[in-house]
Amino acid sequence: LRLSTTTSTENSGLIEKLVPVFEAKHDVSVHTIVGGTGRALNHARNGDVDIILVHAKNSELELVESRFGVNRQEIMYNEFIIVGPESDPARINGMKNMQEALANIANTRSAFVSRGDDSGTHKKELRLWNQAGIKPEGDWYKEVGLGMGKALQIADELNAYVLADKGTWLFMRDRLSLPIHVEGALDGRNVYGAIAVNPEVHPHVNYEDAMNLINWLKSDEAKNIISTYRVNGEQLFYVIE
Repeated sequence: LRLSTTTSTENSGLIEKLVPVFEAKHDVSVHTIVGGTGRALNHARNGDVDIILVHAKNSELELVESRFGVNRQEIMYNEFIIVGPESDPARINGMKNMQEALANIANTRSAFVSRGDDSGTHKKELRLWNQAGIKPEGDWYKEVGLGMGKALQIADELNAYVLADKGTWLFMRDRLSLPIHVEGALDGRNVYGAIAVNPEVHPHVNYEDAMNLINWLKSDEAKNIISTYRVNGEQLFYVIE
């Protein structure tokens, strides 16, 4: 079974907890391909994988509407946060609105690292800038074209702000000097959906096991793994019933 998923599910360590349990239960070998959500969606369109687990709802719905994907199920969510330098030059600490925080960053021209990789996190970031009515450009705005872990490392080196999923930040926290400045924002929920590749479009896909995985991810066993998974004592993901 070929699963294409996001860097955040891998960087956080969750996928390593889920996949072996499913493999043992269904006697199937899962080949996990890790990249941004955009890449996973392309894999699905091209029939290069059997199932995707991603986080960009609008793009996921487009995939289903265009018949490349079927049976989308929302599995879990975590949270987007904005982390940045301790000195907080943009004065965003404690804000509960992502758009306003980004506006402050842009207005103060504080260094900001963008993943720039068409991932779910990158799509979210671009949507937030758009909603804030800002076109981010200039020396302060650095697109790196890399996954979440690498983007956090670069932001750390540059003493810059970055939009991150909380799971990856928690997983890497001990290696970073970037505290959380914005969390618990109403516009910060990060929902993950699982979608099987449509066998009517790509007859060669392993649809049976893809559906087995989707159904298992909605089972009590998987929900328990997701909701009890901790990094540094903190819960990373919350199941969607």
